[in-house]
Amino acid sequence: MNASELAGRVRTGETRAVDVLEQHLRAIEECDGELHAFLTVLGDTARSEAREIDRRLGAGEDPGPLAGVPVAVKDNLCTRGVPTTCASRILEGWLPPYDATVVKRLRGAGAVVVGKTNLDEFAMGSSTENSAFGPTRNPHDPRRVPGGSSGGSAAAVAAGLVPIALGSDTGGSIRQPAALCGVVGLKPTYGTVSRYGLVAFASSLDQVGPFARTVADAATLFDVISGHDPLDSTSLERPNPLALARLEEGVDGMRVGVVVELLDGADASVVKRVHEAAEALAAAGANVEECSVPEVSYALPAYYLLAPAEASSNLARYDGVRYGLRVDASSAEAMNGATRAVGFGPEVKRRIMLGTYVLSAGYYDAYYGQAQKVRTLIIRAFARAYEQADVLLGATTPTTAFELGSKVDDPLAMYLSDVCTVPTNLAGHPAITVPFGVDDLALPVGVQLLAPALGETSMFQAAAVIEGAAPAGALPQICAPTIGAGPTSTRGER
Repeated sequence: MNASELAGRVRTGETRAVDVLEQHLRAIEECDGELHAFLTVLGDTARSEAREIDRRLGAGEDPGPLAGVPVAVKDNLCTRGVPTTCASRILEGWLPPYDATVVKRLRGAGAVVVGKTNLDEFAMGSSTENSAFGPTRNPHDPRRVPGGSSGGSAAAVAAGLVPIALGSDTGGSIRQPAALCGVVGLKPTYGTVSRYGLVAFASSLDQVGPFARTVADAATLFDVISGHDPLDSTSLERPNPLALARLEEGVDGMRVGVVVELLDGADASVVKRVHEAAEALAAAGANVEECSVPEVSYALPAYYLLAPAEASSNLARYDGVRYGLRVDASSAEAMNGATRAVGFGPEVKRRIMLGTYVLSAGYYDAYYGQAQKVRTLIIRAFARAYEQADVLLGATTPTTAFELGSKVDDPLAMYLSDVCTVPTNLAGHPAITVPFGVDDLALPVGVQLLAPALGETSMFQAAAVIEGAAPAGALPQICAPTIGAGPTSTRGER
């Protein structure tokens, strides 16, 4: 059952929020031992929130559009009094004194936060294998990765442990795992969703966004979490694009460009599905043509200079003094080095060192400065493309889910998993991935829609059409709870 249906049943009194929660907690208890989607499960706290929803409904109040809907939150979003680790030993046990703005908005819409999900350490990775607390597994084949860095949120939604979840997308960390797990994933326009309370990886690229099993649920969640936030200096002070209200307006007359560079090197099964999605849009009245944005081929190397540079700066705050892990030593300098050596994993260290190098004297202009120029070229190239198209279409990932361990010793191969997603982050534009059939191994395939800044409305309309035309045989919800079966005993908070 999707989030909108659940909220409707709770609001009409057909079922209670506490019963909905208990069924989802039971699904987590039964299935997450193998998947490891969650780092923390908030059983007792979530029960209190669900009881409050039922109390408000009994008093004639409307808790909001997500009344009683269980939601999972990526563990790089601050939750007051609840561990926020970023899947790193250096923050193990840290309890934030405040909630991220998006977490506040979830609760304000009636959602019940059931737990914090696993991720690549500090969101640096494409497989959720870089977590200090162990990898997450793909619900459709536990031998394979769920993608990353928001693999825990993607797996939780795909498995039916929760109907919706939040992740963060710096270079594809929502869209890539959503595609590999067969769910909807949205990276909004930079500035439309508050970053206050999101632990920073690369501040000019990070953006919070939703996972859902349907396009409509993703639109609902986007409407809930978006909007200006005075606590975030990069938050846009303008009306946000409409999502849910105009979802069913269709694509008649819409111009769609199929980006050939977003198909280069992709598996044949992925390319086939993208072309089928293009045909579905054309059949619905869109004007579909191939287009070229050659500058996107420079996005990956530019990203892996810019993002580590920002990470090097952002992660300097983890020094063993202010919060998190502290390894005592004979001097402050030795303590700082020892803490960071023990607290950070290999991939985080790799990116810190790369970022420090490209920002260093003598190399700044040659690397960081050049990468910023390439970023400008990509922004201009997309601007030209959007003169001819309202939305763009391409692959989300060049492959379907790969086997656990198959790329951990080859960073370049792992980084190439993001080749179709990083251009949008560099431009600051929105993009969404929609599940569209499977490959020959019955693994999910996602197709990606891109739009200009604040173009979410048209993008969602096209996504709804693609969703409606997806090949028959929807992917199963591996642990889908049976709503209405009554309360059950579950594990509590951990």
